Amino acid sequence: MSATTDRATVLLMEAAHAETEEETGVFDLRLGAGEFALVLAPDPARAALFADLAGGTVAAASGRVLFLGQDWARVPHDVADALRGRIGRVFHEGGWVPHLSMATNVLLPLLHHTRAPEGEARDRAADLARAFGLPGLPLGWPHASPSGDRARAACVRAFLGEPSLLILESPLMEGRVPDLMARLRDAIAAARSRGAACLWLTASALVWDDPGLPATERLRLTDFGLRAERPAR
Repeated sequence: MSATTDRATVLLMEAAHAETEEETGVFDLRLGAGEFALVLAPDPARAALFADLAGGTVAAASGRVLFLGQDWARVPHDVADALRGRIGRVFHEGGWVPHLSMATNVLLPLLHHTRAPEGEARDRAADLARAFGLPGLPLGWPHASPSGDRARAACVRAFLGEPSLLILESPLMEGRVPDLMARLRDAIAAARSRGAACLWLTASALVWDDPGLPATERLRLTDFGLRAERPAR
């Protein structure tokens, strides 16, 4: 579905189908290093399932899903865990652990998947937090933090550690944090310049129609799978 030819393939989905009670369709996608797929996904539950399938947290019932050349269905659990450390994700529902502080939530994936010293991780997270419009690493609790701060912190967590694949589920909270757009656009551009691939799922027409998002392909997530909605730019 992508024009990827000479770029290293980051994410490959071939006739992938998730086994669920509802029909999800079959997914075919090839996303290369530096490529950016913008996916119109009106159903948040379907978008989350697609993101789970891409990230290897839900197994494909048929077909296959490869990340960095590794088939999620064939790699040992420890290898799969290490590979997931190279994916940065913004979850539609936040994905916050309620009894942990925002700072711990942000740092936990990096500290779990790498040997980065905590002080160094905090410094890197604080720099990213400022880039996304926060005064520094957020220190409050998820339930007590404003939605705009949670959206920015979610981006910090996703981009921290320079992941190879970014999976962004409604990172602007469907338009409720519009002032985050320019900062997120800059962060995506920087990530793509170092070879990361980006998969942005949105139900927002404002995001979908934004001419400032230079997606290499635009797709729609339907009952039947993924379909090309517009020619690649």
